[in-house]
Amino acid sequence: MEKTLFIIILVIIVLDFALDRVMDYLNASRWSNVLPDELKGIYNEEKYRKSQDYSRINQRFGLITSSLSFLLILAMLLFNGFGWLDGWIRQFTENPILMAMLFFVIVGLASDLISTPFDAYDTFVIEERFGFNRTTVRTYILDKLKGWLLAVVIGGALLAIFVWFYHAAGALFWLYAWLFVTGFSIFMMMFYSTLIVPLFNKQTPLDDGELRNAIEAFAEKAGFKLDNIFVIDGSKRSTKANAYFSGLGPKKRIVLFDTLIKDHTTEELVAVLAHEIGHYKKKHTLKGMLMSVVTTGMMLFLLGLFLNRPELSMVLGAKEASFHMGILAFGLLYAPVTLLLGIMGNRQSRKYEYEADAFAAAKYASIPLQDALMKLSVNNLSNLRPHPAYVYLHYSHPPLLQRLAHLKKFERHDAE
Repeated sequence: MEKTLFIIILVIIVLDFALDRVMDYLNASRWSNVLPDELKGIYNEEKYRKSQDYSRINQRFGLITSSLSFLLILAMLLFNGFGWLDGWIRQFTENPILMAMLFFVIVGLASDLISTPFDAYDTFVIEERFGFNRTTVRTYILDKLKGWLLAVVIGGALLAIFVWFYHAAGALFWLYAWLFVTGFSIFMMMFYSTLIVPLFNKQTPLDDGELRNAIEAFAEKAGFKLDNIFVIDGSKRSTKANAYFSGLGPKKRIVLFDTLIKDHTTEELVAVLAHEIGHYKKKHTLKGMLMSVVTTGMMLFLLGLFLNRPELSMVLGAKEASFHMGILAFGLLYAPVTLLLGIMGNRQSRKYEYEADAFAAAKYASIPLQDALMKLSVNNLSNLRPHPAYVYLHYSHPPLLQRLAHLKKFERHDAE
């Protein structure tokens, strides 16, 4: 049984790596040094060549980092690295909570230390070369330290609670864990912007003026109660722009990157926010949260069934069954389900994006949203001709050309 499970895990890891490489190859087959006709009017020739260089370099760099991760996980499995670490930790404690926390702290820290040089190269060499990076060395180091602290405090607390549930609740472990995860997720959705974001970025209320008045006027027209509009100092780390909604109920807020405000007109910004409001009006956020609750419950139910089987720990080389070894093995075996759920989630997300675009075009205007999307794509050097298979597997948003074609149907509304 253990040998069979071990072979299944190896096959899953190899096939997952192979699938990613096939998708990368298909995506690369769409690259061109000549500006395609369908992108004329969006990219000029110089900017398009720059976007192709950016895509090529990122893919090659991604191949190096993903290959390293692939080889490391194979080495840990084939040479019993996880089993050795489990045995070493047992020399110091037999407390299941402490064992799990030590195990994942060591694995997580080792993984992060290995990946940090590559992440730093990506930030300070690749992103710098293409004019995106604004991160200083000091900010980078502080971000790392804060990230580690949050991982230990929040991640450690969650892990301790899960292990306690597992040993205290028996067969009902999955149910208690599900209820707790659901409550914690809702709490984080409501308070993430007020508790976590300020550790990394400064958020200030949007000043009174033309933009705030335009946003508030549209929100009132759309029947969307909005009290909180904030600007975040995204330029502290990158020139790339973004905007998002966060929170639930009275805690919901609009957050605009300062880079977005700098590069876009008032009409374009209102159109982008009309799109985000469309997600709320169409209840996409609620539907997404409910789907997440259901899929998390399903995963925890299966986890509860498998964790009670000692083979799940033994397959990774452990001499005794434990929560931390069992959950690691389960995570590896669950990867195909994660892939399938990700594909389904991305497909639904792309549908929601079209619906939110339609809401913004119908309730506000189509052309400013098109202009904003084109400007965002060009400024971010986005790949505008991804392979359909790559889109199907990985894209949560439709490619730009499809979104523009969809929005053009509403241009008559702009003229009325």
